[in-house]
This record gives sequence, C-alpha cells and structure tokens, in this order.
Amino acid sequence: MDIVCQTELKRNLKSKYQSVFEGIPKQGSSDLLEKIYTEVYITEGGSGKVNEEHEVRQIESRSMRADGQEKSIKCSDIFKLLPGQVKPIRSVVTKGVAGIGKTVSVQKFILDWAEGKENKDIHFIFPLLFRELNLMKTEQHSLMNLLHHFFTEIKHLTFLGQGKNKVLFILDGLDECRLQLDFQKNESLTDVTEITSLDVLLTNVIKGNLLPSALLWITSRPAAANQIPPEFVDRVTEVQGFNDQQKEEYFRKRISDQNLASRVISHVKLSRSLHIMCHIPVFCWIAATVLGVILGSSGGGQIPKTLTEMYTYFLIFQTKQRSLKFENEHDLDPQWNQKVILGLGKLAYEQLEKGNLIFYEEDLKECGIDVREAAVCSGICSQIFREESGLYQGKVFCFVHLSVQEYLAALYVLLMLIMKRKDLISPKQALRKVFKLPKMRSVHKYMITLHKSAVDKTLEHEDGRFDLFLRFLLGLSLESTQTLLHGLLQRGQNKMGNEETISYIKEKIREVPSSERVINLFYCLNELNDHSLVEEVQRLLSAGTLSEAELSPAQWSAFVFVLLTSEQKLDVFDLKKYIRSDECLLRLQPVVEESQKAQ
Repeated sequence: MDIVCQTELKRNLKSKYQSVFEGIPKQGSSDLLEKIYTEVYITEGGSGKVNEEHEVRQIESRSMRADGQEKSIKCSDIFKLLPGQVKPIRSVVTKGVAGIGKTVSVQKFILDWAEGKENKDIHFIFPLLFRELNLMKTEQHSLMNLLHHFFTEIKHLTFLGQGKNKVLFILDGLDECRLQLDFQKNESLTDVTEITSLDVLLTNVIKGNLLPSALLWITSRPAAANQIPPEFVDRVTEVQGFNDQQKEEYFRKRISDQNLASRVISHVKLSRSLHIMCHIPVFCWIAATVLGVILGSSGGGQIPKTLTEMYTYFLIFQTKQRSLKFENEHDLDPQWNQKVILGLGKLAYEQLEKGNLIFYEEDLKECGIDVREAAVCSGICSQIFREESGLYQGKVFCFVHLSVQEYLAALYVLLMLIMKRKDLISPKQALRKVFKLPKMRSVHKYMITLHKSAVDKTLEHEDGRFDLFLRFLLGLSLESTQTLLHGLLQRGQNKMGNEETISYIKEKIREVPSSERVINLFYCLNELNDHSLVEEVQRLLSAGTLSEAELSPAQWSAFVFVLLTSEQKLDVFDLKKYIRSDECLLRLQPVVEESQKAQ
C-alpha cells in the first residue's frame, strides 16, 4: 500500500511541478521547468536572524562581492552533509529576498525527486504553502487529516515516521504566514491523529515533537526568518539569486533567438542598476520581456536605461498583452483601465507601508477592488497582479514581485497628486491649498513638495523600506516617462524640470553621514538623468588627481558610489592611494567592507 501511495504522490507532484508559469497561471505562458530552469547560487551559513535592510539594498551589496567567499551548496544537496560535518541535518531554513528563486528551487527539488533523479532515500514529500494554510487558520485538524486534505492520494496511508518511511515536509513562504506560531506557549503534541489548531500543529512539527524523524525545509524572506527559534534549525542557507554567468544562461534559455539574447545581455551590462537587479530571477523575466520586445522589433524604439523606464515599459506591455507588436514607440497605445490601476495602486501603497506582499479578498475590498474584475481584467491584472487558487478553497492575491508593488505604489502617489490634487506623503500643512489649484504649474509646485517629503520619508526609514519607491516616484516625474504613459497621464505635465528636486537630493547627500543611505540617493539622481556629481569625480579619477584633491562631503559620497558600482570587482583596494586622514578612512569604510582585500 505504501508503494502505491508513493507512486501516486510522485505522479501527481510531477504533473503539478513540471511546468513553470511566468505571470499568472491562467493567462501567462507555461514552459517546462527543465527547459528554462537555471540553477541559482545558494550559500550555507547565517544565523537566521532578522535582516532589517530593504531587499534591494541586500541585493546591491551582495552583487559587489565575488562568488566563492561563502560555502556554496546545490539545491538537491540541501540535506546532505558537507565535508567535515557529522551531525545529521533534520531541519533547514532557506532565506532569500522576494523573487530570488526560493519557490522555483523547491519546485526543482520536488520534480527531481518525483522523477527519481535525486534524494531517492526520501519516501514521501509533502509541500505545504503558508498562503494556503492561512485560509484555514480558524480550523482544527490532526496532522494526518491535514495531509489527507491536501494529498488525497495518500488517504489509505495510515502510518508515517518512526523509521518506516522517510518523510520531508516543505513549508514554503514563512514570510506570508498569518498564524501565530507561538513556540513558547503552545502545548506539546506527539500524536499525529490528535486534532488541534494549525498553529499548534505546525509548531510541533517544527520542534520535532510530531514525527521527529521527518525532515523539514522552511523557506522565508530574510525579514521573517527569525520567527523560527535557532535551536530548531540545523542548517541555514541563503539563495543569492543569479551570478553573472547564470544571468546570461537564463537569458539564453528564455530567449530562443540567440542573436537577440546577446543584444539583451549587452544592454543589461550597460546599466549598473539593471545589471544588479538581474540578480533576481523575476527581474530577469521582466528584462527579457521588455528588451526582447523592443530589441526584437524592426522599428527599434527607446531602450530603457533606468529601473523606472524598464517597469513603465513592462506595465505597458502587460496592459497590451494581447498585441505586443510594437514597430516604434509611437505605437504604444494601451487601453488603460484607470479605475483598476488606482485600486491596485492604493493596495500597493497602503500594504507597502504595512510590509505586506500577500493580500486576501478583504484587503482588495478595502481598496475598492472588485475581486471578479481584478481576476478577469485582461490588462494590468494579467501578469503583474495575480490570483492564486490553492488546493484549499479560497483565493490569495499578490504582485509578481515586491518591486512591482513599489512601482505601482509610486504611480498611485503621483496619480493622486495630479488627478485628485492630493499629496499622500507631505505633512498636512503643505496640503492646505492643493485642492483648489487647477493649473499644472501649481501642481508642479506641489510635486516638488511631494518629492522633498518623499526623500525625507525614505531617509527616516533606516531599513530602506521606501528606497525603491522613491526611485520610481522620481523617475515617473520625468516628461519622457509620462509621455510613455499618455492616456493615463496627460502629456507635458512636467515640462518645468526637476532642478529643485535634484538640488535638494544633492543637499541631502552632503548632510547624510551613512554611505549606504547616500548610495540610494545617487540611484535617485540616476533616475532623474542627473550624473553631474559622479561625472565630476570620474574626471578626477581619470586625471589621477583625486588623491591630492580636497573633496567635499558630496564628492566623497560620489567617489564611494563610483567605486561600489564599478563594473570591476573590488579584489584589492589600495587604501594608501586615497587615505589622508581618519575622516577619509571612515568615508571609505563601505568600499573596504566590499573588497576582498584592502592594503
């Protein structure tokens, strides 16, 4: 009977996991996982403690380090001992930012097992998604009853564990968990047939009270990983995403025309911001979608160089998903559903402030989004915002990536200022007259106020929560970007330029002591097409006069930015060439930290 159940489970898991959907499963295109799967870079180590930095900042920092500085581990070997290790590994926590490849890695692990390629010593694998378990949070089940509910093919299997069958539980998406998981107060449970709450059930599985011989694999975004007490974790791994070689491999698998793939790869390498973001597999998909269409069209068109431009084109393409044949940029004529965009934008902004990535029907209703309309809308909802129906009855919603949520949040804030004359960020006293001003010149004045308030709000959050949101908000203020969004925004709404905003950001660069915080401000200047400070320092570097020059605080920040975002890896950094004082050493500390060696 066990063999029959195992065979049936493998067959069903293979059917479920052999295809990968990029975009919403109902409307997106499906490919065989084997066809486009690219191994991500996974490292062992870490305490499992919370990382409070914004995920994009973690990616940018990670991209500056050379591969090989940590122990790498293959996804299929996640439970295998490395040389020198003796203690058996029962539980593994795998961390990684949104869209970095955690779930796809789990999918590949399960598929390889179901096909008999890897981990043949495991008899049963039971993948459970927290987003599905959330929908059952008020119910009570026994462990066996819960497994029978999700995996009907094992309903005749009455015994697990105790050496008879080797079992692996996969709990995917801990960051999406809306259960309490109270490891301190929850009672102990050892009987797999005893009925209790899901909270008690899961904490006892994680502790090893229920089926102590079973393996356990938990995936989570870094900020939520500390929910699991370290004494219940034998190994912590982290998905780093794609290294440079894996990025190229992905584009070549994703784009069948290899000449086009080469052009896409070349363009991504030209922009440091885009190249860094391509560490995220989901962003590689966005880049492949946008650049594949633009570079592959006979008429060419404006090629995006900044994040805002990339995401704006992506929004346009997905809105026009039924006819993605652009001969030139003048043909970009999507049929905007303003009501849906405002509703999704409101959801994106309000949930961004709360730190939520997964939404339920009540969250949508609070933002005036009709669930049926959101599900069937053929435009923006098709691949940017998706509905997922789990094995259990109920629906959850999410954006394909945190950065898409941040882009729509920024677009919403801009639309509210232009269309509703409402500033969502500035202090209340700045809003007294905004509702009475019909002229665009006056709106521009308040846009500057909004920009300054957004810069201040971003700097106030040390975790970098609004870093990318600010980049998008500023990039959306450019006339060139607003021209792309014509039909949603009127043309020429920002012809007066952003000189005042640029000056304010430069002023903050001089004032802010943290180089990490300043780096995002330089990316903001990049979104506004201002490169003056960086170019100034690059001239000094080229002339070889930088070591003698007395740099201003802003120039020092620009110098650090140039070094950290250089295309060359920081193998050895020659401190003696630049350091003249303790102040110099302090300012160059971020460069020293990211270098493999400093002398």
